[in-house]
Amino acid sequence: MASFVAALALLASLAGTGTSDPKPTGSPSAPGYQPIGRDEQGVWAEADEDERELKTSKMVIRDSAVNAYLRHVLCRAVGESSCASVRLYLVRAPISNASMAPNGVLQIYSGLLLRVRDEAELAAIVGHEFTHFENRHGLAGLRKQRSMTNWGSWLTVASFTTGQPRNYTPGFIAGYYAYTRNQEREADLGGLHRMSGAGYRPMAASAIWMRMREEKDAQASALHVKSLKDADYGPFASHPMDVERMAYLAREGQTLEAGATDFDGVDEYRTGIAPIWPMLIDDQIKLNDFGGSEYVLQTLARGTWTGPLLYARAELYRARGKGADQLTAEALYRQAAVLPDAPATTWRGLGLVLMREGRTTEGRAALATYLARVPEASDRAVLQAMADGN
Repeated sequence: MASFVAALALLASLAGTGTSDPKPTGSPSAPGYQPIGRDEQGVWAEADEDERELKTSKMVIRDSAVNAYLRHVLCRAVGESSCASVRLYLVRAPISNASMAPNGVLQIYSGLLLRVRDEAELAAIVGHEFTHFENRHGLAGLRKQRSMTNWGSWLTVASFTTGQPRNYTPGFIAGYYAYTRNQEREADLGGLHRMSGAGYRPMAASAIWMRMREEKDAQASALHVKSLKDADYGPFASHPMDVERMAYLAREGQTLEAGATDFDGVDEYRTGIAPIWPMLIDDQIKLNDFGGSEYVLQTLARGTWTGPLLYARAELYRARGKGADQLTAEALYRQAAVLPDAPATTWRGLGLVLMREGRTTEGRAALATYLARVPEASDRAVLQAMADGN
């Protein structure tokens, strides 16, 4: 036992070597802020390198109107002075996610914009990410992981001196993930308070996670498998479960409802993302996730099917192409075509469905209508040949 204690003391002293890095002070979002100490300078340098690649990436959506709108929501949620240091990038990736680096780079993935229903929900998400940045969670996580990994390794080595070797590392790593889950809760609640303080409806933050669970149900149903919405993520999960987040955000949101506004910005949000909406829909359908995509469209419609939503739903059925899907797509295209906001691509989809069904005369007429409406169509040569019967 004495040898174990002596070895542990020695290893503890070694584990602590080089951990005197100064604790950063001040707000990282403050104008002209510079990282303090080797650790923070290191994570910033790594994030700066990632940003250099991001600046020239073809995956970044550079629509000026959409980016200006997203920045408007961010600045309203976190304050004009704080948002000035944030560089926002909209990345074309059909997944529901956002992230923020320690140096103030905020990435919003395009798939998230299809799942957010209004400005209030978007404000909760960007407020969440900004809380990670402002509270230096990236730096704290790095130090915590290094400390726990070192201690787990040292204790494992020390246990050999007792003749009873034991691997302590997994337990310490699990403790690290519990730490990151606490950071996520802190960011969730920080985002909620920021968006509520900015005048947004507090309960919007909880609604996001309820729909995440419902989408998982829809995906599982379409695949005829069990939904994983309530599956235990286990000790190595870095985020709380969706149901937990939904619940504690609703509890905290209820305390903020008194005196809060009910502004959610539904119309503002739809207008803000309108320039890239067709691209968002097209990317979602290409995921080949019929159940999830159908759920997304249903919740976007909220019982009122616009021309663009009917067109999107028709595209979804045409892409799957099982059983009666082609006839369903035809009906949906035709329902969209009579509405004033029907996209020109409605006639393209209708023409392709009709041609596939062998109704060539009707199909050619629909394709000709599309080409007349979109003379600069990228696939004009192919569709023109089909419309001409070549």
